[in-house]
Formats: sequence, C-alpha cells, structure tokens
Amino acid sequence: MSTTVHPREALMGAQGGAIALPVCDHYSGVEARMRKSLQLQAEMAQEFGACVFDVTLDCEDGAPVGAEAEHAALVVSLARGAALGMRVAVRVHPVDHPAFEQDIATIAGQAGDRLCHIMLPKVETPADVERASRALHAAGARQLPLHALIESPAAVHRAFDIAAHPRIESLSFGLMDFVSAHGGAIPGEAMGVQGQFTHPLVVRAKVEIASACHANGKVPSHGVVTEFKDREAFAAAARRASRELGFTRMWSIHPDQIRTIVEVFAPGEGEIETATRILEAAAQAQWAPISFGGKLEDRASYRYHWQVLERAHRTGRRLPDTARAWFATTTTPETSST
Repeated sequence: MSTTVHPREALMGAQGGAIALPVCDHYSGVEARMRKSLQLQAEMAQEFGACVFDVTLDCEDGAPVGAEAEHAALVVSLARGAALGMRVAVRVHPVDHPAFEQDIATIAGQAGDRLCHIMLPKVETPADVERASRALHAAGARQLPLHALIESPAAVHRAFDIAAHPRIESLSFGLMDFVSAHGGAIPGEAMGVQGQFTHPLVVRAKVEIASACHANGKVPSHGVVTEFKDREAFAAAARRASRELGFTRMWSIHPDQIRTIVEVFAPGEGEIETATRILEAAAQAQWAPISFGGKLEDRASYRYHWQVLERAHRTGRRLPDTARAWFATTTTPETSST
C-alpha cells in the first residue's frame, strides 16, 4: 500500500458507518428568531469556514393553534431564502396531529430540496417513522432524511428499532415530555441543568438512546438544557452529555448556547495535534501497527484518531498542515442515510 493513500481510504469504515452531522442543532419557531437564527448561521459559517450548526425551524411549538398552514408557508419561505450551503431543517407536527399531512405536503413538497432533514416529534414506534417516510415520498421528497424525537418510556424501549430504520439519521431525547410521562414519579428537578444528569431513569433513557444510535451508525443528539444565562453551568452539562453519555450532537434553544456547544463538542488542540501526528506516522508505516509515545497504535486507534480529525473539521477547528491537506483532497462524508 502506498503511503499516499488517504486515511479515509486506508481506514475503511473510519466513521464506523456513522453519519456525520454538525454538533449543534439550533431550534427556533417565532418568525423574528427564525430569521435571526438563519442570519447567525451564515455569519458563523463565514467565521468558521464551515456550517457548524443546523437551524431547525419549528412548527410543532412555533405554529399558533389554528394557523398551522400559515406557519408552514412561512417556514417554506425562510428555508428557500436561506444562504446556499446552509443546513436548514424543520420540526413538523407529530404523525397523529391533524396538521401533520399538511406540514409534510407543504414543507417537503415546496422546500424539500433546500432542507437537510425533517425532525419528527413524539415518535413511539418504527411505524411512525414509516408513516412519515411514506408522506415524504408522496410529497416528492424521496431522499430527505428523518430525525426522531424520543419522548416517552415506551419510545425509549423501542429506540434500537427506531434507530434501525433506514430513513433515520439521528435520535434526540425529549426530556420534558419524558419526565411528564411518568405521572409525577420523576421529580421536577430532573428537568434541570443538574438533575437530568443524576436521576437514574433519565440517565438510563439517555444512555439507551445513545447506544441505539451508535449500534446503528446514527447520531445521538442530546436534547434541551434550558439554562442559558449561566454559561459555566450549561458548558458543564454539555461536557457531561459529550464525555459521559456518548452524545455527539446537542440542541440549542438560545443563540448564546451555540458557541458553547461547538466548543465543548469539538476536540481540543492537544487532541488534534496528537491525532495528526499518529496518523502521519501510521501513513509512513503503510497503516501497520506502530509504537507512539511508548504505546501500541493500530487500525482501531487510527480510526479513533481519524474521527477526532473529522470532528475537528466539522467544528471549524484549526488543523495542522497535514490534516488540512487530507480534507482539501477529499470530499466530505455523506450526511444522508437514504
């Protein structure tokens, strides 16, 4: 094997079959905030040299009751007006809501070519995903991926089956509805910035969702942390979601949360430097095992270090010259599972 072989080619399955998505998913549903979110997305893409967060325009919580059709039309207009190259998604109503079919027909039918995915709330079974998939087909959006929001104990139980659906890219955890679904058996503080990382039932649900995603090559997305004034408290929560629970993506519900998520979920400078040096040495050894810093490194660790560099690239981190060249000579991995 030539030492010029690209790491992604040499390390077949370097992503473990997983989908690569931005680490932050920002939600807004009020018109003024949706417009500001799209503007901020474009500005930060210019700053970082990459689209470092998704903007999800919200119909479920954003549409006024009785004005669902008007809100869907607004979302279409905003999505079609977003800057080229930006990642814009829409959260529609649940499959059992009267507005669901209309949402899909309008939004996917008129803006499906400008969307990165549809977020489907209150998914209970794989049948819900299949129903949404059929609706997307009917709307002409045959390749548009789905993300699913897991919000009940029964849905957590079925998370592996839901994640296995070929249309699914990512599962998110709906904390508030999950706690409420227990009829008071879980205290309210389990919805807080600290309690959601200590209550056993909540932590178990998060671990199940993360495991289901990793088992199927999908992206586990940590849901809402409502704290946005105390940056340190929010950053600590993001670190726990990333380092302890295995989430590789997180929701933002306030613009002040976005940079914190990107910073926390991005690898550090030391990690990037180490990953680059190990992969440089591995390439020189034609990807055979090597000794580095007194430790054995082989293809298993090479894959891990390649994933570090992929994550650094997605979060707009500064890369050493060698790593930057690797990304300049290859295309970004596909972000769709369909």
